[in-house]
Amino acid sequence: SEPKVFFQRSMKIPVTTVFCLFVHASAFVVTQNRATLLGVRGKVSQHAVTAPLTSEVAVDDVVNAPEWVRNLDYEGFQKEVTNLGKMLLAEGGQEDIDHLNKIVKWRNTAAAVGILTMALPLNPVAVVALSTWTYSSWTMIAHHVCHGGYNRIEQSDGGWSSRGFALGNVFNRVKDWCDWMLPEAWNVEHNRLHHYHLGEPLDPDLVERNLQFLRDMKIPMFAKYATVAIMMPFWKWFYYAPNTFKELQINEKYRREKITLPEGFDPFEAITLKDLLNPNDEKAKIARKVVKPVEFFQRVLAPFLFCRFFLLPAPLLFVPSIGPALFGHAIANLAVAEMATNIHSFITIVTNHAGNDLYKFDDEVKPRSGSFYVRQIVSSTNYDYGSDIVDFSHGWLNYQIEHHVWPDLSMLQYQKGAPLLRQICDKYGVPYIKENVFIRTKKTVDIMVGNASMMDFPTELEPTKDKAGPAGITWKSSNGAIEDEE
Repeated sequence: SEPKVFFQRSMKIPVTTVFCLFVHASAFVVTQNRATLLGVRGKVSQHAVTAPLTSEVAVDDVVNAPEWVRNLDYEGFQKEVTNLGKMLLAEGGQEDIDHLNKIVKWRNTAAAVGILTMALPLNPVAVVALSTWTYSSWTMIAHHVCHGGYNRIEQSDGGWSSRGFALGNVFNRVKDWCDWMLPEAWNVEHNRLHHYHLGEPLDPDLVERNLQFLRDMKIPMFAKYATVAIMMPFWKWFYYAPNTFKELQINEKYRREKITLPEGFDPFEAITLKDLLNPNDEKAKIARKVVKPVEFFQRVLAPFLFCRFFLLPAPLLFVPSIGPALFGHAIANLAVAEMATNIHSFITIVTNHAGNDLYKFDDEVKPRSGSFYVRQIVSSTNYDYGSDIVDFSHGWLNYQIEHHVWPDLSMLQYQKGAPLLRQICDKYGVPYIKENVFIRTKKTVDIMVGNASMMDFPTELEPTKDKAGPAGITWKSSNGAIEDEE
């Protein structure tokens, strides 16, 4: 039976709706000991991490594999999923643009409320509004625009194209989407590395592997849970911003310009703000040659830091007598809102791909193949969905299965496509997970601390023709839809 639709009830309970605005999450991958893999992530050629593609499969693999895997008609499944995606894409039009503008209006309303109340002493209205402003700008507007969700809609005025949104200069970034992450860097890390390699060794957001240091740590279990809780309000600027920028540097400077990476540099080792400010080992010192601290602060952190925490509240300083006090109130509200939006985004994004009922993989497959579609579904989870208010409170991350299957659809088309994709999954026996976001949060944290583990998918049973070639997966650009292999 379906989980109770928690957020639908919240529509009738204003306090709960406000609370929901604090809940969701993003690619929390903590600070240490990424698994070392051969090769460099890049645009033209990545080293494949593939299992032997033999025609003979061990008897034990067949016997122990889930029945749905043994009996799955990959070709039929691929055909139906592809056709549904084409139908949804073809339906895009003015209705999708109107829907996007509605969400933008809600975002702008939150921004206005937050700005108008931030001069008051620390208060929940300002905190929730400012937090929602930041959260919705990323998870709903920037996320779907950067994926090309509105590129093919003729009625779009060009402002919602992935090819120019927030890119090129600081003005565009501040105008379209100003956050801790550099948009160009996020496009590489998220749109390509994560979406092409979900649950695979090359996925930069594979929670179980990235939290292995915490899983293995010999400390009481309550201390592990406390560690996760402490990281939640700060992960975006402490971890995510430097690591997305690292991927951009590798792609731009070292792949395109064919410059050799510094000796001893591991491109799969996480870089944190601590490493840049106070490197305490040789690896961190070498990493600073790739992610140069001064360039990182100037290009990545400074625009958001300056605009949000100085330029925005600065006019308050000119209020006679009480200006400095009002400025202090604004900084307090902005700071708490920043922590709130980090927690909000953490709970919805990280939990999309972690849990003991989701799969991880040991090799790569071709985009848009039957195996690719299956992997996007069985390594993702949805949350309660169905109405704009429910979906807004989740940042539209409650359609993560559909988003990974068809990354370049509009928000409206995900609403339409979700029940149809579930019908196809039911027909072919492919597990389709949909649970309350708080249940998924508990399952994710259990993975992080080592109380549970993800399942290993029997990749040997996937069609050989779906496997990626020796060069791995390639792509032409870092924004827009997933392309076929070159």
